[in-house]
Amino acid sequence: MGNLWSRSEETQAFPIDTKFKLPSPLPSWPPGEGFASGIIDLGGLEVCQITSFNKIWSTSDQDGSDDTNVTFFEPSPIPDGFSMLGCYCQSNDSPLFGWVLAGKDVSGQTLAEPVDYTLVWSRNNSFYVWLPTPPEGYKSVGYIITNLPEKPSPDRIRCVRVDLTDELEADALLWSSNDVNVYGSRPKVRGREAQGVCVDQIDALIQEYSPRFYFHPKEAYFLASTKWYFENGVQLYHTGDESNPIPVEPTGSNLPQGGSNDGTYWLDLPVDETERERVKKGDLKSGEAYVHVKPMLGATFTDLAIWVFYPFNGPSTAKLGLVDIPLGRIGEHIGDWEHVTLRVSNFNGLLYRVYFAQHSGGVWVDTTSLEFLDASNNFAAYPSLNGHATYPVPGLVLQGNDVVGIRNDTAKSTNFFNVKGRYSIMAAEYINDVTELPWVNFSRKWGPKITYETGTEIEKLQNSLTTGSIGSSISSLLSLIPREFSSEDGPTGPKMKVDWDGDER
Repeated sequence: MGNLWSRSEETQAFPIDTKFKLPSPLPSWPPGEGFASGIIDLGGLEVCQITSFNKIWSTSDQDGSDDTNVTFFEPSPIPDGFSMLGCYCQSNDSPLFGWVLAGKDVSGQTLAEPVDYTLVWSRNNSFYVWLPTPPEGYKSVGYIITNLPEKPSPDRIRCVRVDLTDELEADALLWSSNDVNVYGSRPKVRGREAQGVCVDQIDALIQEYSPRFYFHPKEAYFLASTKWYFENGVQLYHTGDESNPIPVEPTGSNLPQGGSNDGTYWLDLPVDETERERVKKGDLKSGEAYVHVKPMLGATFTDLAIWVFYPFNGPSTAKLGLVDIPLGRIGEHIGDWEHVTLRVSNFNGLLYRVYFAQHSGGVWVDTTSLEFLDASNNFAAYPSLNGHATYPVPGLVLQGNDVVGIRNDTAKSTNFFNVKGRYSIMAAEYINDVTELPWVNFSRKWGPKITYETGTEIEKLQNSLTTGSIGSSISSLLSLIPREFSSEDGPTGPKMKVDWDGDER
């Protein structure tokens, strides 16, 4: 874990496309072995996480303390036989929580001292950032931070053999001044094709870290298990034979497998209107979570993507100033897959971050910002009213601007769902004895597509409003409503999402 630097063109440029590297090969341990032992053997190179640091310099030392400042640290202490690979930087707006890797050369060929250093940036004769110059066949994977203008000693840091490195890309901007930007970093390729933890360990992680979903007091459309959904009249439709839908087996075993989302098949609720409305509401009592397990970031982490299914996504509500305006059918669709992802360190088995999926994107949240429950390591997650986007804290999030937008309301109620109580591992490609659930490979829509004009729905609202100023202003919603809100369109299943094989968006 490190940081990327870029210099403005007004200074002598440090190349913006110079990438900080991190080791990212496959680990040598079989699934389950070595998990949470503190050390991972990358094939002649052992790495461990360092989570204790000495402060070197903070931007607040000069500019005064506020949440926009960052502090630079050197890892310390480093275990005997290991060497520093780089320093660490973190924003001052949260407690110290990060880590860097230290390396131990057990083969005699995986690490090497730098041959020189390049001064990347300095400030006020008290802070210096140095990029190691690696020998041929090696790469520098981090920077050295010092308080002195003299070049550091070559034995302060090690470079890594090039075949044990991977290219990084910039993540979130941590800090910026007139002549330098400091970014977080992450591997450019972040896939699941690596070794991981075993089933027993997966179960232990879910019991220890999984969320409790708290539903809004006004929520009417709850999650349900896929088995309940299929057993309650849901049918499979086929293009050209729409008048002869097929009931779906409880396991989804008769759903078409593979292929692509070509529109030739789709699921729909029961035809009977009473049954249709009943199934829309879901069944919290039978609710079940579905877990996709995948090694990430060179198998230094395990991601547990926890998916839940809602039979129906309810209508949206707009906020215009102090006025709330129901948006008719806008936002409705049959079938709604939502998820949160737990990222667990394979070094020590600790929960590192949690991803909360929200509409077409989402947000990573550090563990220091989670709402932990009942003196445990389980945390609260809050699905939004009707829309089911998931948030780490209750309250209102507005999609739009300060004047007008779509409401995402969350709040705690007596209706909640504990993931650790009812879940299935739906896929873990690296474990031979985990069989994917049959419906996982259904690549078509979990609901029909019924397109309607957003403008028509807005016009209905305008005609129903008596206040002229509000009626005329509501049309500004057109430019703010996401495309996903413009039709009743069922989603594809979890395996069809872009983050199934890669990292979260």
